[in-house]
Amino acid sequence: MRAMLLVNPKATTTNARTRNVLIRALGAAVELTVEETGYRGHAATLAATARAKGYDVVAVLGGDGTINETVNGLLNPVDGVLPAPATLPAGTLLPEDSAADADPSAGRPALIVIPGGSANVFARGLGLPNDPVEATGAVLEALREDRRRTVGLGQALWGHESRYFTFCAGMGYDAEVVRAVEGLRGAGRKATPARYVNTALRHYVATDKRHPPMTLTGPGIPTAGGIYMAIISNTSPWTYVGTRPVRPTPWAAFETGLDMLGLQRLGLTSLIPLIQHILTESDALPSGRHLVQLHDEPGFTLTADRPVAFQLDGDYLGERESVTFRSIPNALQVLV
Repeated sequence: MRAMLLVNPKATTTNARTRNVLIRALGAAVELTVEETGYRGHAATLAATARAKGYDVVAVLGGDGTINETVNGLLNPVDGVLPAPATLPAGTLLPEDSAADADPSAGRPALIVIPGGSANVFARGLGLPNDPVEATGAVLEALREDRRRTVGLGQALWGHESRYFTFCAGMGYDAEVVRAVEGLRGAGRKATPARYVNTALRHYVATDKRHPPMTLTGPGIPTAGGIYMAIISNTSPWTYVGTRPVRPTPWAAFETGLDMLGLQRLGLTSLIPLIQHILTESDALPSGRHLVQLHDEPGFTLTADRPVAFQLDGDYLGERESVTFRSIPNALQVLV
């Protein structure tokens, strides 16, 4: 079995010694090629190359951002550009994603995930240990047994651009927090759970809580306006605060369509009970007349009367006025 391992040398929770141990362990199980990522988008290019060269497996040692790039490279195999090329019309499916192909995942290399970031939401959502050494042991066992899980992805489309996401997307306040944390990371600070919480609290004071910009539309979905913030989920949990899972959309799963939680109020009297619920309840949906909720939807669109912050898998992508979200079933096979 030929495998390419993509290593982010700046991964938060690994060092050179740990990486060497993991590389030797994987190299003993497969015919391994190792590539280090050197710049934003590099993992996508490397993953696209691995697919074009017929590799059986692409493994990733890194955080959710590196995994997201890798997934986009595997599903956009022509050039591995993020986002997808402008020549791809919004809503266009790649040939392998057509209805004629019952299992598009079979035409792509399988994915191995070894968590190396600060949150590792995708890896933990798959049930992998958060420790990279323990996770390597789990995926080696999956390799020996050829144990695979087929997962769906989400896709966001805006204008003539598109990008896949593995666990979540967001528009509004949560994306504003992601933007602020990315600014802190650019200044050399680590993206710890405490930093996210502190940034969210500080940013809450500055965010607009009086003029909700977004409206939800979609086939068979009642139009809902007055939305300040929208969380779109491909699985649950949405994220983690340390070891504690955060579940605003507890019914979301890799095997179903997309879920969404939209907030039509941002006042503390609405937010505090919601935060308590999503931190403590594992299966029950949040309740409240100010919430807009979707479950297992094939697609929908969020439009805004002004540009709003937008993120995918914790990666800030600028401000947008309209984004369509779609579920892409049977997108990848993951050895887990």
